This record gives sequence, structure tokens and C-alpha cells, in this order.
Amino acid sequence: MQDIKSFTLEELKREMELLGEKPFRAKQIYQWMHEKLVRGFDEMTNLPLSLRDKLSEKYSFTSLKQVCMQESALDGTRKYLFELGDGKMVESVFMRYKHGNSVCISSQVGCRMGCAFCASTLDGLERSLLPSEMLDQIYRITLLTGERISNVVVMGTGEPLDNYDNLLKFLTLITDENGLHISQRSITVSTCGLVDKMRLLADEKLQITLALSLHAATDEKRKKLMPVANKYSVAELMDVCAYYFEKTGRRITFEYALVSGVNDKQEDAGELLSLVKGMNCHVNLIPVNPIKERNFVQSEASFIDAFKNKLAKNGINVTIRREMGRDIDGACGQLRRRHKALQ
Repeated sequence: MQDIKSFTLEELKREMELLGEKPFRAKQIYQWMHEKLVRGFDEMTNLPLSLRDKLSEKYSFTSLKQVCMQESALDGTRKYLFELGDGKMVESVFMRYKHGNSVCISSQVGCRMGCAFCASTLDGLERSLLPSEMLDQIYRITLLTGERISNVVVMGTGEPLDNYDNLLKFLTLITDENGLHISQRSITVSTCGLVDKMRLLADEKLQITLALSLHAATDEKRKKLMPVANKYSVAELMDVCAYYFEKTGRRITFEYALVSGVNDKQEDAGELLSLVKGMNCHVNLIPVNPIKERNFVQSEASFIDAFKNKLAKNGINVTIRREMGRDIDGACGQLRRRHKALQ
């Protein structure tokens, strides 16, 4: 069965023609799904029962089921575990900021990238998410919180660019004026550095923010943390980042997770400075979230501050990411793994 929530409005109009229905039905159905956020065909009350039955027979309707939710006592961050139609699980995070509510969504069930400090990748990749399954994480959280989502971060479990076509369709749907109409500039997509896909994304000339998980400024150190570094060199990454900026005018964000004794020394800061100096970019320093399956430890506050100061004094736009939900299995993949272990 085709997944109706992954159709664009134009695609849905063609489907209605094939069903022998009037074109205006497509707009009604689309609004029910993407504006009113209904959870099934039976809630589409202005459609004839005969059409609802026809839709149920021909199309699947993605509607995620909440398995559990953890809320941080520290900052009100909520971490949701959702069940997909086939019983697989994904995590999503709801965060409140002064500038608006943000949701971090997953793009895959598991991940095959193998980054050394990430819980998401420990069990490998199970499958990629459909556009509707990415959308419905946002829709469900909107309904569960009763609050508008203004920012979306595709930075949860999975490598978004490893699910490229579905990611592009998701971006089309979430920014559509007939749906939630979230601005492209309010969307961030993360990648561990799939150079070929980054180049393709640049050619789309979208106004989203691309965040590159860098974590080390040399090939030697990066290979110890990220297997993808064995395929793509740091030099190739810098070339494609420059290409992305040339095509979109959007500065790259470099994500840099600070791991004690691994990549947090002044020498490491100097290497990073040499790499990005002169680029229109932003460096986001992330105190690494410890996971029990790995022996990585978060850098001490003094090392984090010294690292930031070295970059800032040399004109680099740099921030330390505010830690959200540290008391609720904050790292990607932790809640899902814990739930699976209890079953």
C-alpha cells in the first residue's frame, strides 16, 4: 500500500484523479493530514464515508504511537519513544528555548555510520524512515504538547543524507505553506560528512542550515572517532563545505563533540582553527554525552572554556551547546536501547 502522508499536494491531486474523485478532495485530505494533524481517515469528517473507505483500502496512514516519554526535571526537555507501524522504535526530543520550541527528529531506525561515541549506531541500521514517519514525529509532539514547533533539527538517530530522497521529500512537506509551513531557515540537517550527498544537497539551493559533525580537524584523529573518515578526507569535506556556501549562501555549522583526552587539548583547538579560519562558518562545541557502552568521558569545564576561548580570540564564531535533558537519557539512541533491553 502506498503511504498517503508522504505525497505532495500535487501528487495527491493525481491520486484523486486516478480514484475518479474531484481534485478539491486532495486539498481537503492534505489539510487534514498536514494542518489539522489527524491520526486517521475516520477523523476526516467532511469527506464522504465512501471516499474514506476507498482511502483506507488503497493507502496506508502513518500515525506514530507513543511508547514512553521522559521529561527533564532540569529544563523541561521531553524525550519521546515512538513506535512505527512495523513495531520498530524511534526517538524524538522536544526542547523549549526563548526563541521558540524545537524538535529533534530521527531519520532512520538505527544507523550504520559507526561513530565511536554514539549510542544510535551500536545495533547498526535497521531501516530508513519514510517522509511521513519523519513528519509524524513533529506532528505527534505538536499534539502531545499543544505547542507550536518553530524549529526542526534532523539530528536524532540515523544519518539523514543516508536517507537522501526521503529527506528531500520531508523537507518539501514540512515547509509547504499548506501544512505546518516551517521556514527552511528554521531547519537544521546534520551529517557525518557524506561528501557526494552534501554536493547534491548544495545543488538543491535550499535555505536550511547544514551541520557537519567534524569532531576532529585531522584525518588521523577523525578516523579514530568516525569510520566515514576512511572514505572522505578532511580536505574533501572542506571543499564541499565551500561549495555548499557558494551555492546556498548559508554558512556551515561545524559540530565538534569534546571528548576528554581525545580531541579537547589546545593543540586540537589550534588544528581546528587552522582548518576553518577564513570560512564563513559557526563552530558548535558539544560536551559529549557519556554512554555506558563506551568509555568516553566529557571534557572538564576548564578544557571546554579554553578550547572555546582560543577559537573566539581568533575571530571564529563559536558557541558551547547548552546541555538539554541530561537527566533523561539525553544521548541519541539511549532511550530506545534501554527500552529494547527491558523487553
